[in-house]
Amino acid sequence: MIDKIKRKIETIMTGSEKTGFFSVGSLLFALSLCYGYAVRLRENCYKKGILRSKELPCKIISIGNITVGGTGKTPMTIKVAKIVKRLGYKVAVISRGYKGSAEKTGGIVSNGKTILMGPDKAGDEPFMIASTLKDIPVVVGQNRFEAGCLAMDEFDPDVIVLDDAFQHLKLKRDIDLVLLDCRHPFGNNHLLPRGTLREPVSALLRGDAFIITRSDCAGDTVIATFTDKLRNLTRGKPVFRSCHIPNVYKVAKEKKRSIHRNLQNILPCNSEYLKEQKVFAFSGLAGNSDFRLTIENLKCDLIDFLEFPDHHNYSDMDLNTIYKAYLESKADFLLTTEKDYVRIAHRITWPVDLVVVNIEVSFGDDDKAFNTFIKDRLAV
Repeated sequence: MIDKIKRKIETIMTGSEKTGFFSVGSLLFALSLCYGYAVRLRENCYKKGILRSKELPCKIISIGNITVGGTGKTPMTIKVAKIVKRLGYKVAVISRGYKGSAEKTGGIVSNGKTILMGPDKAGDEPFMIASTLKDIPVVVGQNRFEAGCLAMDEFDPDVIVLDDAFQHLKLKRDIDLVLLDCRHPFGNNHLLPRGTLREPVSALLRGDAFIITRSDCAGDTVIATFTDKLRNLTRGKPVFRSCHIPNVYKVAKEKKRSIHRNLQNILPCNSEYLKEQKVFAFSGLAGNSDFRLTIENLKCDLIDFLEFPDHHNYSDMDLNTIYKAYLESKADFLLTTEKDYVRIAHRITWPVDLVVVNIEVSFGDDDKAFNTFIKDRLAV
């Protein structure tokens, strides 16, 4: 019953259909009005100085969005951190550590040489960031200022990149990068919980630059029209286009898997590796449909797909269900995301090949312009 209600609410939040006056949709709309009032009041308190943002003695770059769900903030955080390091700055990454046991207390996930926390403590996304950025420190903490102080004390960075922090007004930043999915940039244009907007669209004015993600999923005319609209909304601020490039890794058969060892020794595969192969996939993401689309773009023959909630804590029963469903599907390969893999790697006993897919960000024709933007803003 609870699952049925939850699915109903999710359908309303992501749908564009009108709802009756006496309906769940109307109740959610009323709640969204209250939520919107609270959000606007909070933002105005910061604007008027009633609430004060704290400042760190280094440059701060925030990666964020204005909707709930996956716009690609984590791969963008990785991309921006790499760009900043290539520019010659000492850089550290700070993430909230959502659903990790260190979220409230804070801590160091990686010192840039050694990973010091597993995904259960760090949270799956910070652990994934630390596994990819092996030469960049990663710190977690719900209080970004305290996490920033820890990063300053331990690593003395020139630049800190904040993952998912557009709404974290408690900490001042020098560059606010806002991600917008080209397919549904503002969801159904309703605030939570009637829609997926975290803030009113007017909040975009706080941003310094905007990145249209998955720009390859829409035609040039659609992207150009939305870019013009965005520039009008944000008074001519820079807009960049990006797309998500899937990378495929093969994880060899093992009875026991060590998280740290596997993530550092996975073998890269060309995407052609899976072409026309029968695959069974599963994921626990905010955008499970996006992962399904990624698989289809790899030109696989997707036999079946199991979906779980975002940041899902896989039980032994879940893992058993996945394995049995895979066997019944008679697929050639079992696929999941890197984010899901880090949560289950140490518990898998499946005697099958597991293919791990992750995403890298590409700016395509906008690559030079975006790099120049970051370089110029950090030099100020």
